[in-house]
Amino acid sequence: MKLKGIVASAALGAMLVCGMSVLRVTPAFAATPPQKLSRDVALKLQAAQKALQKGDVAAGLSQLDKVASMPDAQKNPYAMHVINQLYVFGYEKTHDYAKLAPKLEALLHDPWVTAQETKSWTVSLAQLYYQMHNYPKAIEYGNEALQKGYDGAAMQTLVGQAYYLQGNWRQTISFEQGLVNAAIKAGQKPSKQALELVQSSCMKLHDQGCLLNALEQLVVYYPQRQYWQYLLFQTFKSIKSDANLLEAYRLAFAVGVMQQPHEFTDYADLALEAGSPGEAEQVLTTALKNNVYTNANEKAKAERHLHDAEVRAASDQKTLAHTAELAAKQPTGNSDIRVGLAYLGYQKYPEAIHEFTLGIAKGGLTSPAEAHLLLGIAQLKAGNTAAALNAFNSVKGEPTLQRLAQLWTLKAKSMG
Repeated sequence: MKLKGIVASAALGAMLVCGMSVLRVTPAFAATPPQKLSRDVALKLQAAQKALQKGDVAAGLSQLDKVASMPDAQKNPYAMHVINQLYVFGYEKTHDYAKLAPKLEALLHDPWVTAQETKSWTVSLAQLYYQMHNYPKAIEYGNEALQKGYDGAAMQTLVGQAYYLQGNWRQTISFEQGLVNAAIKAGQKPSKQALELVQSSCMKLHDQGCLLNALEQLVVYYPQRQYWQYLLFQTFKSIKSDANLLEAYRLAFAVGVMQQPHEFTDYADLALEAGSPGEAEQVLTTALKNNVYTNANEKAKAERHLHDAEVRAASDQKTLAHTAELAAKQPTGNSDIRVGLAYLGYQKYPEAIHEFTLGIAKGGLTSPAEAHLLLGIAQLKAGNTAAALNAFNSVKGEPTLQRLAQLWTLKAKSMG
């Protein structure tokens, strides 16, 4: 790490302008005149400074060691200020950060330090200690920089990573989640790094609830496959019926996490059985187009299933309007829901919404939770996010479907 800015206004630059002696007051110290230096101290400082100027760092540091041990220098705060500045310059040149850090810390407490130097050196100390793997010190100066408004984004990253590398998972979560919450409250997108540090810390703690919360935030702001995979894996484990399995596949397909050939085939079979040949046709067409089936027999089977779905879809669409009329005459809404599902499979979302709304209004449903879930999906695909969120929030009573509704809610928010 190159510690830029540490000696920008210190060391040689602060003490010499066009060859001025260390005994002269430079513009950097004009507001507070330096204390008088003894002749012996001044000469030795001048010798150290000249050696450093010429690039003879070893000789310059050797001279500094001598003057730093002199009682006259130790009793003179300004002399020690100059000595520490030169030490910082020399140790930076030799990359001896272990020795540089305490000298820089000493400088921060001197009365001759400017506001700009305080800002620069506080940030530099945080970076320096981070590189040295001294995470408690990195955190100390990083938090001090944040409290004073120095280099916000960089210091936020440094402090969060220092907590993490220190193995302080709880504090990492607290710090990073605070940044996430603040960004969301301000109407901004939280950083992916902050969310992933929370996720990783939750995993380190084996805290399943914490992990799920982190992943839920990740899929809203950074909806990538790996995050959805974990969330859906947890959901699939709880499924105990074909109806719920179909709903889970429907979401998995929508968020792009399906990969295995049998997943596409099973999804299509379930859609056909439920009365949604258009959906089965879409799923199998997508799988074949993306070369999901690498085995010749599996591919041939998928092609046969696709042909069956196409035939059924063509026949179904010819009579679907009449079927909808008959369903409308039924006293309960189950038939309307089935018609709505068929329309959803053909991506005819206004018609699907109408049928689902009609069926829900009639009542007497076998699964009200599924009906509300399907309505939300149709509204989301139609582009009405607000109505979709309201429908998903209405899914009650069936744990698996409630969880799927929560995940569809995350999907909807990620699209906003």
